[in-house]
Amino acid sequence: MFLHEGLGSLSMWKGWPEQLCAAGGYRGLVYSRYGYGDSTPRPANERWRPDFMHVHALRTLPALLAALRVDAARAWLVGHSDGGSIALIHAADHPVAGVIAIAPHIMVEDLSIASIERARDVYRSTDLRARLARYHADPDSAFWGWNDVWLDPEFRDWSIEAMLPRIRCPVLAVQGRDDEYGTLAQVEGIRARVPGAELVVLDHCGHSPHRDQPAGLTRVINDFISRHAVALDNAGGMQ
Repeated sequence: MFLHEGLGSLSMWKGWPEQLCAAGGYRGLVYSRYGYGDSTPRPANERWRPDFMHVHALRTLPALLAALRVDAARAWLVGHSDGGSIALIHAADHPVAGVIAIAPHIMVEDLSIASIERARDVYRSTDLRARLARYHADPDSAFWGWNDVWLDPEFRDWSIEAMLPRIRCPVLAVQGRDDEYGTLAQVEGIRARVPGAELVVLDHCGHSPHRDQPAGLTRVINDFISRHAVALDNAGGMQ
């Protein structure tokens, strides 16, 4: 199951989920969260609270998995950025086969806030809105839902660090060395707190490894999953 970034959607992944699934022989599920893509847009007067990722991870995602009759205990969560954080939050309280967290956030850094402030200025002054309209039926819903909550002063204290030791499934944390939205403290923090977590840092790569290094990312993920496949198969198979 693929969980997109804070400005992402089903279509914004482009062809990478299909490439990963084809390379590993997996079945994949890709969807747009509320407020994104062609899902129900966020009303203009609705502001998300700082716990919005927890709400999706602990309420919406379990309900979606149940509605689709997906056995989450046999599924791998592949999350990018906010989606990576959502995957980690979910795995802390629910059984999953494993988590691949790509450029996730476990706390708020000054670098993240500075980059998101720049994104706000770019959205107001360039054609970014028109470009996002290729991937979102309501680009304002997607952009301002994400931007407003990240720049909310209350969000500066957001952290999932205390939850991470509860995760018991295999976890792979991947980040580009040139990530403009977070330092390596994000993935290093995962390795320090999640038992057995593995860390991969990709050179010449920014915040979106599936766009900057798609082939390399696919190899890393397939290797990680294959090394855990025997134990998972013994437990009943893999989604």
